[in-house]
Amino acid sequence: MNSFVFQNTTKLVFGQDQLSSLGQELKKYGSNVLLTYGGGSIKKMGLYDKVVAEVKNAGLELFEFGGIEPNPRIESVNAAAALCKEKKIDVILAVGGGSTIDASKFIAAGTYYDGDVWDLVVGEAEFTQALPLLTILTLSATGTEMNSGGVISRVSTHEKYGNGHPIMLPKVSFLDPSNTFTVNAFQTAAGAADILSHVIEQYFNLDTELDIVDEMMESIMRSVIKNAPIALKEPTNYEARANLMYASTWALNGFVRGGKRQAWTVHPMEHELSAYYDITHGLGLAILTPPWMNYVLSEQNVLRFKRFATQVFNIDSNQDDMKIAQAGIKALSDFLQNVLQLPGNLSLIKIDDTYFKEMARKACDDSEIQGFMTLTQKDVEAIFRNCL
Repeated sequence: MNSFVFQNTTKLVFGQDQLSSLGQELKKYGSNVLLTYGGGSIKKMGLYDKVVAEVKNAGLELFEFGGIEPNPRIESVNAAAALCKEKKIDVILAVGGGSTIDASKFIAAGTYYDGDVWDLVVGEAEFTQALPLLTILTLSATGTEMNSGGVISRVSTHEKYGNGHPIMLPKVSFLDPSNTFTVNAFQTAAGAADILSHVIEQYFNLDTELDIVDEMMESIMRSVIKNAPIALKEPTNYEARANLMYASTWALNGFVRGGKRQAWTVHPMEHELSAYYDITHGLGLAILTPPWMNYVLSEQNVLRFKRFATQVFNIDSNQDDMKIAQAGIKALSDFLQNVLQLPGNLSLIKIDDTYFKEMARKACDDSEIQGFMTLTQKDVEAIFRNCL
C-alpha cells in the first residue's frame, strides 16, 4: 500500500432549503460578492431570486457575471477576472454545474494574475492566490464542488485543458438535490456518465491493495446505476437525485484515489472531442469508455475487469475470466446506451475521422498516455476509430 495524504476542507451543506446560512457564510470573506452563472436556467427555476435575496438580506454588495459557456471559455474567465479587479470583489459565489464552478475557480485565481489566465490553465504561470469561492450546485456530474481542479477551453485553437491547485478548493458548497429537479433527461444521463467515468478512471489503476477504496468506488458506481434510471423516469424523486448528487461529490473529491498510482486516459481523449466539436463532456466520456475498455483488456489485467463485472454489474462469476470481463464491458455499454439513452458512437453525433490523428497527438501531449495501459498516439487514434 502506498503512502498518501488526503485533505479536503470544503464544507458541504447538504439538503433542501439550506440557503438561510448563505449570507453568513459569504460574510466571512468580505462584502463584495460576484455571482457567476451560466445561461440563465437558475432564473427560470427561481434559484436566482432566492440567492439574490439571501445575499442582499445579509447586507452584501452583489455583482454578476452570467453567460458562462457549457465548455467554459478562457475569454469568459479573463473578462470575469477583470471585473473582480475592477469591483474589488472579495468572494465569488458560483451557482450552476461543473462549467460555471470550473470557470469560477480560474476566475478566483486569475484575479491575482496580471496576464492571460490561460497561462494558469496550461501551467505556464504559477498559482499564487485566489479569491474565496462558494458554490451552489445545480447538476450532478463533475464533482467540482469539492475538489480544486477545473477544465477550460480555448476554442480558437481547439484546446481544452484541466489544471488545479489547493487555493481553488471551494470554501463552502451548498448541495440541494431539489435544485436538480429541472435538469433535463439528456443532461441527467450525461451527468451520470460523467460520475461513472470519474470512478472508472480511478478504479482501473496500477495499484489494487486498498480494499476500502475499491469497495467505495464499486458502491458509488452501483448507486449511479440504480438511481440514474429513477431520476430519468421521476425527475423530482428527491432520494434518487440526492444519491446522484452525493455520488458526484465523492467520485472526485480525492478520497477514492487512495494514493494509488494512476494516470487518466479517457478524459484526455474526451477533452479533444469537446475541444474540436464542443460536445457535452459526459456524452463524450460515455462514447469513449467502453471502446477504451475493450482496447486495453488483456490477460494481464483481466482480473481487474472481472472484479468490475462481478461487483458492479453482478455478472455470474462461474465463467471464464475473459468472458466475465467482456460481459462487464457490455453491461456498461448497454447501461449507457439503452438505459441512459445516450448515443453509442461518434457517427450518431456527426463526428467523423477528420481530426483523429491531430486529436490523438494532442491527447498524448506529443508523446503517449501513461495510464492503466500505456497508449501511443496510434493506439488513441485506433480507439477514436473504434467509436465511429
